[in-house]
Amino acid sequence: MSHTTVTLFAGDREGARVLGRATTDGAGTFRIRPGPGGPTGSVQYVEATPSGDPSLRLRSVVGVGPGGGVPQRSESAVTVNEFTTVATTYALAQFTDRSGITGPSPGLQNAAATSYNLADPASGKPGKVVSDRNNGSRNDTLATLGTLANLVSLCAPGSGTGLCQDMLRLATPEGGSAPGDTAEAVLNLAHNPSLATGRLYALAARTHTYSPALTSAPSAWVLALHFTAPEVYAPGRMAIDARGNVWASNNWLPGTRNPSPYVTVQDPVGNPALNSPISGGGMKAGAWGIAIDHAGSVWVPSYGGDAMAKYSSAGKPLSPGTGFRNGGLNHPQGTAVDQRGNVWIANFYGLKGNRGQGSVIVYPHGDPSKAITITGGGLDHPFSLQIDGYGRAWVSNARLNGAKLLDTRTPTGHAGGSVTVIGPDFKPTSFSPIKDASLDWPLGLAVDSGNNVWVPDFVSNSVTRIGSDGTVAGVYKLPTPIAPWSVAVDGSDRVWVAGFGAPSVSVLCGTNTSACPPGSSTGSVLSPRDGYRSPSLQHLTAVQLDQSGNVWLANNWSAITPPTGGDGLVELIGAATPVCTPLQPLPARPASTGPTACPTQTPPA
Repeated sequence: MSHTTVTLFAGDREGARVLGRATTDGAGTFRIRPGPGGPTGSVQYVEATPSGDPSLRLRSVVGVGPGGGVPQRSESAVTVNEFTTVATTYALAQFTDRSGITGPSPGLQNAAATSYNLADPASGKPGKVVSDRNNGSRNDTLATLGTLANLVSLCAPGSGTGLCQDMLRLATPEGGSAPGDTAEAVLNLAHNPSLATGRLYALAARTHTYSPALTSAPSAWVLALHFTAPEVYAPGRMAIDARGNVWASNNWLPGTRNPSPYVTVQDPVGNPALNSPISGGGMKAGAWGIAIDHAGSVWVPSYGGDAMAKYSSAGKPLSPGTGFRNGGLNHPQGTAVDQRGNVWIANFYGLKGNRGQGSVIVYPHGDPSKAITITGGGLDHPFSLQIDGYGRAWVSNARLNGAKLLDTRTPTGHAGGSVTVIGPDFKPTSFSPIKDASLDWPLGLAVDSGNNVWVPDFVSNSVTRIGSDGTVAGVYKLPTPIAPWSVAVDGSDRVWVAGFGAPSVSVLCGTNTSACPPGSSTGSVLSPRDGYRSPSLQHLTAVQLDQSGNVWLANNWSAITPPTGGDGLVELIGAATPVCTPLQPLPARPASTGPTACPTQTPPA
C-alpha cells in the first residue's frame, strides 16, 4: 500500500521505543535506518498504518535480541501484511497492549521467535512450521490464520463500506470497549477465543484474500502447532526450564510398547535441543513425573527401571547407569522439588517387590543417599505430587477399584481415591487423607497462588478444589465427558484441564475472578463446552505452561484400543497468562519491574 506510515519499534521490559519511521512509496516499499535501540535484549517489530485510515494497523516481528532460549535473529527486509499481523499478535498476545509490545525475558523473546513458526516476516507468507507435514493440511491452524487474515483485510482500502466496522464491532469482548484498529481486534480474539466465532467467520467468508481458509465456523479462535521431534513418543509429562526449553518423559519407543530409554528436550520453538534425545542415567520408560531443581538439574522417574534419573541443565546424565534407587523405589511417578531443594517422589507401588499401597520418597536437598520413606496418611498408590507455598506435599492417591477406565472414552464404575498432605517435617498432616465423592481416580493435581489445590477426577469427570486447610471448597463438573487427567494453573490463576478420554483442553475460572469475563465465578468454564480441540490433539496426560503464555500438551496415546503411543507435543500459541518456569510451588507471573522477572525459591517461614 502506498502512502502508509511504517514505524520500527524496540520493545523490552522497560517499554516500547521508536527506532525509526518511513512512508511507503507508490509501490508500497519503504526503507528505515534505525536509530539507537537501547538494551540489546529487545524485540524489534514494525507497524504500518495507511494515511487517513487509522482502523487498519498491520504488524510484523523483524528481530529477536538475546535473552531468550532461542538464537537472536533480525531481518534486513520485511513484508508487513494481514497474515504477519495475525501471527505477531497471537505469538505475542501476552505481551501486547495499547502501549505496544513489551515484557520480561525470556518469555518476550521466545514469544517473538514463535511468530516465525506462524509467518515468515521476509515474504509475509506462512512459516515453515505451520505449513509442515505435522500441521499444514493435518490440522486447521493454517486455515484459521488465513481466516483471521481475511478478517483483517476487510479494513484495507477499497474493501467495502461498513465491513471493517462490522468486524471491529464483533471483535469487542463482553463488557469491553470496541477495538480501535485491526491489531487490537485480533488481540481481542487471541484473549477471548470463543468470541463471535460464527458471525466473524461469515464476515471473513466475504473475502478470499488469503487461502487456505476455514470452510466452517470454528468453535474457538485458537492456534495449535504440532511438533514430532525424534523419540517424543507417548510423552507422559513435561517440565519447562528457565530458558523455556521443554523437557519430556517418554513411555515407549516409537511404534512399540517397549520402554523408552530417552528423555527429550525441545527449545521454545519446538526444535530438538541439548542433543536430544538424551539417553543414559538409568532411564527406562519415563513416567508421568518430571521436575527441575534449583540448580537447573532435571529429575525424571524411570517407571520401568524402579529408579530416578537425573540430568544436568545441559542434558548430561548425572545419575548412574541404573539410576538412583535409594528409598526402595517401585514404579515411581509424580516428582516435585520444594523450596528447600528436597526432591519428592510418588512411589506408586511402595517397597521394591511389593505391590502394596505405595509411599512417598524424599531425597533431602537432592541427595539420594539420605532418602526418607514416608507411609501412612492414607497413601494408596500415590500418582502425582505437588508442593504448596507452605512447603507441604499434596499427593493424589490413584488406586483402582475395578472401574473400567481405558477401554472407553467415558469411564464407568467407581475407582475411588483421596489426597494426602505431607508437611515439611515429612509427616502426614492430621487432616489426611482428604476424601470426597468427587475424588474418583484423582490424577495430576496443581496448586494455585492462594494455596488452593485443584484435582482432576478422571472417572467423575470433574475438577475438585481443596482449600489449604484440607476442606473441599468446590467441585466443578465438566460439561462434556473428557476424562480429565492433568491440570495446570496460569499466571491469572485460571485452571487448564487436559482431557484424556476426549482429547481437549478446558479452561476454568480460578479464584481470581477478576481475570475472567464479566459474570464468571470460580469454576466457570471459560472454553467452549467441548473444550479447545484440534485434529493434532490425541489422548492427553499433561498440560504445562511457559513464560510466553504458550500451553504445552502431551499426546500420550493416539489410540485406546489397542493402546498405541501418541505422537509428540502440541502447543496452543499465546493462550494463557505466562508463569515463571521451572514450575514454582505457587504459580507466579513474570514481572516487568524489579531486579528479576521471577522470584527465587526461598524456604517457607
